[in-house]
Amino acid sequence: MSWGTELWDQFDNLEKHTQWGIDILEKYIKFVKERTEIELSYAKQLRNLAKKYQPKKNSKEEEEYRYTACKAFLSTLNEMNDYAGQHEVISENMTSNITVELARYVQELKQERKSYFHDGRKAQQHIEICWKQLESSKRRFERDCKEADRAQQYFEKMDADINVTKADVEKARQQAQVRHQMAEDSKADYSSILQKFNHEQHEYYHTHIPNIFQKIQEMEERRIVRIGDSMKTYAEVDRQVIPIIGKCLDEIVKAAESIDQKNDSQLVIEAYKSGFEPPGDIEFEDYTQPMKRTVSDNSLSNSRGEGKPELKFGGKSKGKLWPFIKKNKSPKQQKEPLSHRFNEFMTSKPKIHCFRSLKRGGATPEDFSNLPPEQRRKKLQQKVDELNKEIQKEMDQRDAITKMKDVYLKNPQMGDPASLDHKLTEVSQNIEKLRLESQKFEAWLAEVEGRLPARSEQARRQSGMFDAQNPATVNNCAQDRESPDGSYTEEQSQEGEVKVLATDFDDEFDEEEPLPAIGTCKALYTFEGQNEGTISVVEGETLYVIEEDKGDGWTRIRRNEDEEGYVPTSYVEVYLDKNAKGAKTYI
Repeated sequence: MSWGTELWDQFDNLEKHTQWGIDILEKYIKFVKERTEIELSYAKQLRNLAKKYQPKKNSKEEEEYRYTACKAFLSTLNEMNDYAGQHEVISENMTSNITVELARYVQELKQERKSYFHDGRKAQQHIEICWKQLESSKRRFERDCKEADRAQQYFEKMDADINVTKADVEKARQQAQVRHQMAEDSKADYSSILQKFNHEQHEYYHTHIPNIFQKIQEMEERRIVRIGDSMKTYAEVDRQVIPIIGKCLDEIVKAAESIDQKNDSQLVIEAYKSGFEPPGDIEFEDYTQPMKRTVSDNSLSNSRGEGKPELKFGGKSKGKLWPFIKKNKSPKQQKEPLSHRFNEFMTSKPKIHCFRSLKRGGATPEDFSNLPPEQRRKKLQQKVDELNKEIQKEMDQRDAITKMKDVYLKNPQMGDPASLDHKLTEVSQNIEKLRLESQKFEAWLAEVEGRLPARSEQARRQSGMFDAQNPATVNNCAQDRESPDGSYTEEQSQEGEVKVLATDFDDEFDEEEPLPAIGTCKALYTFEGQNEGTISVVEGETLYVIEEDKGDGWTRIRRNEDEEGYVPTSYVEVYLDKNAKGAKTYI
């Protein structure tokens, strides 16, 4: 069906309909444009979300991503970035393939529609002009006919009147002839214009308007086809990214399936293992011994002969304290019941595992001595690896500079070889400095690895002198030197090997004599001894050394009779008296 034949009289309605079609097309363009904005906004929000939960560099969060669950989560975040990228692709393709193309097409469509309706209006104006000419000639013909009829009647009246002169009659006759001729001329003109109008009207309704309306119909049909193609493109743009989005989702599932709970559990062990041995059993304190006063000297001698240390009386015995337990200076104080001591131990607040956990003025020591052995070993190993990487980087740079210098020597026009000497010297100095630094940390690492029970015999935690004198007690010394909270004691415990046989002996052991000084020391730094068993020192202060460092990084010093305790060995400069009693060097 053709609009030209069926809708020949619906020019105005077709104009409204085609304008409505363009409005629909522009509405669809607006819809797609808003969809692209939504896709871009969604992609941006996804990227911001993934970025928000990305681990921060050089932070604790980055270390947490060693665990497989965290790695899977990181993979999910990365895949979300790719997922967001596909939504950006959707927006980009819809913009280029639909929005831009349709916007250009709409402009062309408006111009085409405008030209067609301009031609239609022009044809309408032409036929209206022809109609007006026809009407004008018709009215003129009608008027001339009436005038001729009146002139004829006037002539006939004058001719019948005998009183009218002949000249007047002749004049009336001539006037009637003139009017009659004018009527004939108007008739001919009217007939000619009528024929022309009929021809123009036939052309208008059967040729011009059908052709224009046919073009408008074709234009409208192209618009409908174009909007349908755009809808197909709209769906195809989405369909193109579905495989890639599916791959993103598959990667997320793959990352989730890679989670290994056993591996994460092992990483927890590696991250928090201290390297300390669990505290040993608490010795049984037999308070019935004072009742057994009938024991003979021979039994005491026999007990000595069985290899137990000789007991010294007169208040000269040295008490063995755990590092966090203060010495009680009050004389004649009765021992507390075992049950009370055990309850106090079980309900007391957790203490630090060793003196290395004390921080120097709040800052982390360079050798990480504030950490437990196992964690310290990991930190030192990490530091050694970093230094080795830096050394390799500097060596590569040195090799590159050396090659460049050789090129300059062979081709002086390319550059001055002497200009590289300063840089080469600087790189060599950096390498030497890094090597010294690496050796320092390697020495600390070797020291830590030599004391870890998981990496060597437990006897390494004891001094070399003690091993030589007491080979039979090597297996027990590690436990003897540890307090119930896992810290080292000053010396091997003698409890359980010597039994106090009399009440008088208890008093003698409770009142302890101070240890003899084996040298002096000078404080290199100020140390705030805030933990139990430590002592505060001021930089430059001179004090007495009463017990040398046994390999755990702490030295026992005394300021006066009532003030003594431990300080970090790296905080003091020790001057030992080689002739002093008890001056021993521990390995």
